[in-house]
Amino acid sequence: MKSASTFPLSLAAILLHVGTLQAQLASASASASAALQPRPQRPTGPVLVNGIAAKVNGRVITQSEVSFQLAPSYRQLASQFPRRGAEFERQLAAAREDTIQGLIDRQIILSEFKELEKKGAGIKDQTIDEEVKRQIRELFHGDEAKFQQELKRSHLTMDDYRKNTKEGMIVQAMRANQFSDTPPPLPSEIQKEYDEIKQSLRDVSKDRISFKIFFVLKEIQENPLATPATQAAIAEDLAAEIDRGADFAKLAKTYSSIAFATQGGVQENVPRLNLPTEFAAIIFDAKPGQLVGPLEDPKRFTLAIPTKIEYGPAPALDGKVREMVEARVHKKKTSAQYQRWIESRRKRAMIEIKK
Repeated sequence: MKSASTFPLSLAAILLHVGTLQAQLASASASASAALQPRPQRPTGPVLVNGIAAKVNGRVITQSEVSFQLAPSYRQLASQFPRRGAEFERQLAAAREDTIQGLIDRQIILSEFKELEKKGAGIKDQTIDEEVKRQIRELFHGDEAKFQQELKRSHLTMDDYRKNTKEGMIVQAMRANQFSDTPPPLPSEIQKEYDEIKQSLRDVSKDRISFKIFFVLKEIQENPLATPATQAAIAEDLAAEIDRGADFAKLAKTYSSIAFATQGGVQENVPRLNLPTEFAAIIFDAKPGQLVGPLEDPKRFTLAIPTKIEYGPAPALDGKVREMVEARVHKKKTSAQYQRWIESRRKRAMIEIKK
C-alpha cells in the first residue's frame, strides 16, 4: 500500500474519474420520477424503524443505510412489477444482498484506512461538501426537496449522509491506492471498452422513439366497481393477450383511456424529454416489438410496445470521455486483484448478517 503522503493525490484522481462516470450514467435509474411510483402496501407485521442489518468487527450496519442505498433499485423494480410477485421479490432480495455485501466490504476497507489516519491521511470537510452537492445535482437533478424526502424516508439525517459519503470517498481512494501499480490500459483495450459502452454515454436528450401505447385507468367514475385491484388485473390480462398475439391497436381502441386510442395508440417520433423519466428509462431499454408493462403510476396502468428507436449521438473518444473509459478499463484490470485482496480480509473479519 502507498504511503499516507500520496493519498490526497490518488483521491483527487479517482474522484475525477468516478465523478465523470456517474455524471454520464446516472440519468435513467438513479433518481425517482414522480410519474411512476410504487403503490404503497400495508405492512403485514411490526414496522422496523431502524434495526441492524449486519455487523463487521463490531461496527453496526443499519437497516436505514441499506434502505437508502437500495432505494433506486427498489423504485425501478416497483415500476416494472406493479403487483410485486415472485420475480419482484427475487430481484429485490438479490439487490439487497448485493447492497449489504457492498456495505460490509466498505467497513472492511475503512478499518484498513484507520492505519493511514494515524499517519495523517484524511479528507477535508470542504471536499465532502462538494461531493454531496455534486450528488444532489446529478442524482436528484438538483432538487433539494426530493433529496430531503429520500433522507426522511430512509430515516437518515444529513450527518448520516455526509458520513456515508465520506466513507464512500475513502473506499474509492483506498482501492485506487491499493492497486495503483496495475499496468496502464492499452489503446486496444480502451477502444473495445468505448465500443461496448458508448451508447450509454450518448446524449439521451436527442433520443426519439415511436411506440404503441394504451392506458387502463385505476378508477372510472362511471363504474364504481372499477378499483385499482380490478383494473390491475384487467391490465395484466390484456398484457397476456398481447403476448399471445392479440391485435394491440384493437385492444387500445376498446380499452384505452388515451386521447388517441382511436388511432390504435400509435405515437411517432416522440422526443425522450417529452416522456416521464422512469417510463423513458424502461421503454428505451426495450427492443422494438417488445411489450413493456403493465407499468403503474398514481392514476393508471400503462402498456406499450416500441416500434422504432433512434438514439442520440455518442461523444467522441477524447478528453474527459477518454479519461473515464481509461478509468473503467483500469478498474476491470484491477478487479481480480481486488477480489483476492478483499476475500482475504473477509476471512479475517468478524461478520454477522442479520436475517
